[in-house]
Amino acid sequence: MLLRIENLEVKYGNVQVLHGLNLAVKRGEIVTILGANGAGKSTTLMTISGLVKPFSGGIFLEDKPLHKLEAHQIVKLGLAQVPEGRRVFGTLSVHENLRLGAFTATDLALIQKNLDWVYEMFPILRKRRSQLAGTLSGGEQQMLAIGRGLMASPKILLLDEPSLGLAPILVKSIFATVREINKSGVTIVLVEQNARLALKLADRGYVLELGKIVLEDEAKALLTNQEVQNAYLGGAR
Repeated sequence: MLLRIENLEVKYGNVQVLHGLNLAVKRGEIVTILGANGAGKSTTLMTISGLVKPFSGGIFLEDKPLHKLEAHQIVKLGLAQVPEGRRVFGTLSVHENLRLGAFTATDLALIQKNLDWVYEMFPILRKRRSQLAGTLSGGEQQMLAIGRGLMASPKILLLDEPSLGLAPILVKSIFATVREINKSGVTIVLVEQNARLALKLADRGYVLELGKIVLEDEAKALLTNQEVQNAYLGGAR
């Protein structure tokens, strides 16, 4: 198992957000986490990446305890997050944003290889490489955020709401790219409000309600699950 979460509990002050979460991701999978707003999806990703510290429980990447490490150490081990809302550095160029994604890397040849890969995957970013990131469209910023995550050579990429605020045609393009990234050998953990699209892309899924996992199954099975259809897919289609 590439990533394991065991009995994870997270509190913000006195408010408990995650209640005994257990979740596993195999190497090469796309796993999606579904749930309504406030279910704890983003908190789960931020805790995996070390931005939020757990109250109790453990997170393990290839048996290394991530919950004992700082965020920059977790990136070095091969885990990168693409945050909700993109959060690119608007006053820096596209190229500078991408180079920042490789802040833990020391192998210049690998940095260049990853940069070429990102530009090949997102040709528009190569065209815009000298442009300030803040002047890009929402779709271009999302491409940049994903590219920045890939610059860290991750084994696992955590994607938080990649379709947020994008036109449907751009969403399809972003999801097609996520599939290509996965085919290249990067394992994906995806949080996404568009449950139908996420389940069509994923191998397996977990449904989170009020900080607890209430359902887990193969993605195909979740797509046809009546409860999931009613709650997240707008009824049967």
